[in-house]
Amino acid sequence: MEVAEALARARSLAAVGDDPAAQRAFLEVLSQDPSNLAALVELGNLALAGGYRSAARTAYAQAVALHPDEPIARVNLANVMRVAGECEGAATHYRTALALAPGLHEAHQGLAWVLQDTDPQGAEAHFHAGFTGHALRTQPYRGTGDAVSVLLLVAARGGNLPTQLWLDDRRFAVTAIYTDYFDADQPLPLHALVLNAIGDADFCAPALARAEDLLRHTAAPVINRPERVRVTGRVQNARRLGAIPGVIAPRTEARRADELHGDASLRFPVLLRRPGFHTGLHFLKVEAREALPAALAELGAQELLAIEYLDARGADGMARKYRVMCIDGVLYPLHLAISKDWKIHYFSAANAESVAYREEEQRFLEHMPQALGARAMRALHEIFATLGLDYAGIDFALAADGSVLLFEANATMVVFPPPPDPIWDYRRPAIDAVLKAAARLVLRRAPSMPRR
Repeated sequence: MEVAEALARARSLAAVGDDPAAQRAFLEVLSQDPSNLAALVELGNLALAGGYRSAARTAYAQAVALHPDEPIARVNLANVMRVAGECEGAATHYRTALALAPGLHEAHQGLAWVLQDTDPQGAEAHFHAGFTGHALRTQPYRGTGDAVSVLLLVAARGGNLPTQLWLDDRRFAVTAIYTDYFDADQPLPLHALVLNAIGDADFCAPALARAEDLLRHTAAPVINRPERVRVTGRVQNARRLGAIPGVIAPRTEARRADELHGDASLRFPVLLRRPGFHTGLHFLKVEAREALPAALAELGAQELLAIEYLDARGADGMARKYRVMCIDGVLYPLHLAISKDWKIHYFSAANAESVAYREEEQRFLEHMPQALGARAMRALHEIFATLGLDYAGIDFALAADGSVLLFEANATMVVFPPPPDPIWDYRRPAIDAVLKAAARLVLRRAPSMPRR
């Protein structure tokens, strides 16, 4: 089979969602022509869509090595590196791509995301260049039947609910709008329903406001209405959710850094964080007043959140953080992270090191009401009823009396599939249940038309 014919066959298979056959077909192209740029890039795209980030990176890196002057190969590699936290290397590839193609909006977008923490002014210029006139992105539909047309509202600067694991491109035809750069005079694309994925109220206020404006031009059903997301900032949540019986919420205040130096009422230890960041970034525990200047210098921001420290340690001295999702009114356990550190995240937890911790997590996943107790379960139901969101999650610990120690409750909770190691097999049913529930939510809310 000729290379061109083999490439066309691989593309046809990918277009209808037959990923295993498409992968074999792209590899067949590369066996005949190892430097084929299209096959390398599209094989990488296929791997990335399936969640195989390492395989995608390998394909993109090979494309860059063989075709150093092809800007899109560099952008694709940079995107994978950026997600992996390799921001300096990603920035180098984005800049090289822009030197080759100064108007390449994908490179401007990527560089804006990389720079927004270290060079806000530079990032702003790239946001403008990358998203102005490019605020609409139609994702390829790879199914064979009718598709549910979803209008996905997102913020260019981040703070969005990740949907790629449950908005299957074999079932849903997705058009994404970056609301903070979308021309409000432009008609909305065809859609059966709207999914607002803008989830961080502390970081995305302008994008949420624009989303509210855009929704005035549609009568379609809306999942996670922006006006409900807008009131889920940490300060507001601490006040309104802390009033629920069985909930202990930390006192949380938005403060200017220069005001904290002389504030005699500040109680230590205190948690300081920059709004809009997750996974522990720019989030510090300050043990005593004498440590405050160094902490403020490290955070390097004028606007901060000062959060009361809640001790989540159990009798064994280990801290615990539960995550529960609420989708369409139903509660789903997602994970239990156990750590010796106060700043708990599943990727850095001690679960991998201890059979006992994994067994404790398994009991929570399989028997949540018994693991948490009646007081916490009542509190969780009331929290989600107060939030009023179609899709949301809560991170929390348990107090000695069974109350919920509230850490965070909003629409941005990420669902991480576990690694392939068999020790994590007990987690897979819970994660699958959450992903399937999210997909059902979209299907249930969507009217039968329009589809494409």
